[in-house]
Amino acid sequence: MRTLLASAATAALACALAVVPAAVGAATASATARPSTAAPAPGSVVPDQDSFYTAPADIASYQPGQVVGSRPVPDVAVAGVSVPLDAWQISYRTNDSGNQPELAVTTLVVPQTAWAGGGPRPAVSLQSPEDSLGTECAPSYLIATGGDAEEIGLSAELLLSNWAVAFPDFEGPKSVFMAGPQAAHAVLDGIRAVRNFDTDGIGAANPWALDGYSGGAEATGWAAQLQPSYAPDVPLVGAAIGGTPADPTAVAQYMDGGAFSGFEFAAAYGIATEFPQAGIKSLLNSRGQQDFATIGGECELTILGQFPFRELSQDTTVADPLGVPSVAAVLARDTLGATAPATPVYDYHADTDEIVPVGQDNTLVGNWCHAGGTVQEVRDLVGEHSEEAVARETSVQLFLDARFAGVPATSTC
Repeated sequence: MRTLLASAATAALACALAVVPAAVGAATASATARPSTAAPAPGSVVPDQDSFYTAPADIASYQPGQVVGSRPVPDVAVAGVSVPLDAWQISYRTNDSGNQPELAVTTLVVPQTAWAGGGPRPAVSLQSPEDSLGTECAPSYLIATGGDAEEIGLSAELLLSNWAVAFPDFEGPKSVFMAGPQAAHAVLDGIRAVRNFDTDGIGAANPWALDGYSGGAEATGWAAQLQPSYAPDVPLVGAAIGGTPADPTAVAQYMDGGAFSGFEFAAAYGIATEFPQAGIKSLLNSRGQQDFATIGGECELTILGQFPFRELSQDTTVADPLGVPSVAAVLARDTLGATAPATPVYDYHADTDEIVPVGQDNTLVGNWCHAGGTVQEVRDLVGEHSEEAVARETSVQLFLDARFAGVPATSTC
């Protein structure tokens, strides 16, 4: 849903920050990180050909969130305008959905304007809706190349608040779309990595929040839900999620055969990659095998253009692939709501969302509330999927601002 979320806030951010006096250049990278000279300059080659994205042979000896390498991103551009932001790519150890070690990358962006608020500068981990199956679609590469301003555009309100923002490549080195536990680990370990990196006033003392829309909301929701068990050392003040695809089965059924069925096929590929025990690949017919060979490595816009108005059963040897026991078991595991986040959640959704059905998000909120969570549910009677992200952008910023200020969260549970 990346290409559907462009906002005028991108241009506003460029204009606003472009007039801010630049501070002294980027801070020195952490001494524990792999030297930046060990890899090409950020964005000069695609991640699959960039040694910075390659896990060291001893990655299992690293602790989750331990920094492996770092390098500055010298020039962040927004709408073609170079703006005064310090930025770094930070690689770190995380775990996939099976808790096997892997390397992930997050991009830390810090406004060069001095923080004038009380206490350390707030920081937000922003999960942008990558919704793709190739590492060249990852936020770190797109930010470094300036090829897609959406990541910075989605963070406009956050950066204009003078907060730091981290953009994790939460789909990981295999670019797995809709793999909830893996995404949660990459997000939480990304925050750990930034705290360990400890540069430009962003370290262990800064308060953190989560933010994400659509595919990014799925990762954000999973990170909020798993934080108490997976990363209790990562304190969160709040999390904002919108247009959340919480239940992959319900979302797939809603999309099947429609204009946005490409997302369903991308999710099938991502889940098949991350959870081979689902047996999805063994269900493919000849057309499905060809489609899987085609879709791998593709970015969102290409996927949507290739697979509109397609039904998943057209690619399988069974009439109801979602109902196959091995598939259903994995999809149930990959559904949000089993436990409640410890941090307050702002959950917003348009009732008329044409891509992600609101009903399954309502179920998520009900499950979290029943489990003792604090959730502020906001539903707009009318709105399209992409419009909702823009319409609620300021509301998200106000929610997070109140949490950073220590104001008790409102709950509609």
